[in-house]
Amino acid sequence: MRSFMDFTSQVVMALALRLLLLVYGEWQDRTMAVKFTDIDYHVFSDAAKFVDQGMSPYQRATYRYTPLLAWMLQPNIYISSSFGKIVFILLDVFTGYLIYTVLKMRGVNDKTANICAAIWLLNPLPMTVSSRGNAESVMSCLVLLCLYFIYKGQVMWTAIVYAIAVHFKIYPVIYALPIYLWLGNSEGHLQVSGWKGMLIFGLPNKGRCKFVMTTATVLAALTWICYRLYGWEFIEHTYLYHITRRDIKHNFSPYFYELYLQTAFGDSTMIGIACFIPQVILLLTFSVIFYREPALVFLLNTFSFVTFNKVCTSQYFLWYLCLLPLILPMLTGITRLKAVAMVTLWFAGQGIWLLPAYLLEFEGMNTFLYIWAAGLAFFLINCYIMHTIMACYRPLTPPTLSKQSTTQSLNWTKWNTRDCDSKTETVQSIDSVKTVTRKTASTDSKSMKIMPKNRQVVDNIDSPGVKTRSRSKPRSVK
Repeated sequence: MRSFMDFTSQVVMALALRLLLLVYGEWQDRTMAVKFTDIDYHVFSDAAKFVDQGMSPYQRATYRYTPLLAWMLQPNIYISSSFGKIVFILLDVFTGYLIYTVLKMRGVNDKTANICAAIWLLNPLPMTVSSRGNAESVMSCLVLLCLYFIYKGQVMWTAIVYAIAVHFKIYPVIYALPIYLWLGNSEGHLQVSGWKGMLIFGLPNKGRCKFVMTTATVLAALTWICYRLYGWEFIEHTYLYHITRRDIKHNFSPYFYELYLQTAFGDSTMIGIACFIPQVILLLTFSVIFYREPALVFLLNTFSFVTFNKVCTSQYFLWYLCLLPLILPMLTGITRLKAVAMVTLWFAGQGIWLLPAYLLEFEGMNTFLYIWAAGLAFFLINCYIMHTIMACYRPLTPPTLSKQSTTQSLNWTKWNTRDCDSKTETVQSIDSVKTVTRKTASTDSKSMKIMPKNRQVVDNIDSPGVKTRSRSKPRSVK
């Protein structure tokens, strides 16, 4: 009960802080030249006004979202212009509740679950983003809700929520393969190693067919309704724009400077498409190796997708930050010092980038090359963090593998025995097996009333958990 009240206090505090920021933002918008409200919120509100007038929300320039968002914000017109911000705040707090609930479902104790939920609920970054009227809290809520139903084993609801998430923003399509593979987990792992085993394991089953058909049906229905109402401009602005997008403004992407220079030579579409190749390779690799841990594979897929994306801005960081608390209790191989060092590096990488970006944006100085170099440094920091997460992750319930599943067994051994004192853990486990074996052998010798010098106990530790004793013939006493 105490733990529940502690978490309830966190939720109340998180909601109160966000509402205070909302009130402060209204005051700043009225009194200061620099506005607190996100420019995207004005885009959402204008699109809602067009819908209210019976027109297309895409009449508002730069509106690149589903019409569902404009429909959600209709009360902005009749009730209050801050209605949408309150909705985003509530969804942001609900994301923290889902983090706590999923961790409890996975067997994490109350204290640890509270701390992990507080990392999101009391985090200034999502707190500020939702209070300014940014709609990223909708996506974080949908992705966490999808994970919740995955762990609950409710395939139908998983597919419905997943389809809505893809409809809102196309990036959750990166979760399709790990979810598909996860739904075959209950029928056993690969019985044949190699590519043949992968093909056999990838065959559809009842759960996979249910997920695919439900997702396709819901997504097709939403797409058909919006297409009937707004025509091709819905397809273009909601889906195609994000695939062919070329943003030459400065951002954290390692590709931005190349794309910026290519504008002087004409079309850079092929370079933009080539940027997807590293993303596809990493997404396929992570999905196949880590599909047994949905929270981990969601984080790695999102982290790699954002890091290697051709456009990378600060709001994209929320896509994977909402998933990070779900795996923190499993990062048992990371020391506190190493954790502090990684967090410091992550913020320092952004700080190094912000200085030349400020000089370019407000002082008009030509710092494009310095921005690109700082972006490369931040890119390397993110790669290091991803490697550390993979190396130090320890699942709460280790996956049960068949003896013939050589490939699948190698996947976990590969990542969990490189760093984080894994060799020490292995030696300790072997020593414990030796101790148990010797104690058992000594007990047997005493019970049979045979002198130790007349009996030789040989411990076999080649197969952990199996104790073998071979006794030599008693010597003849002269």
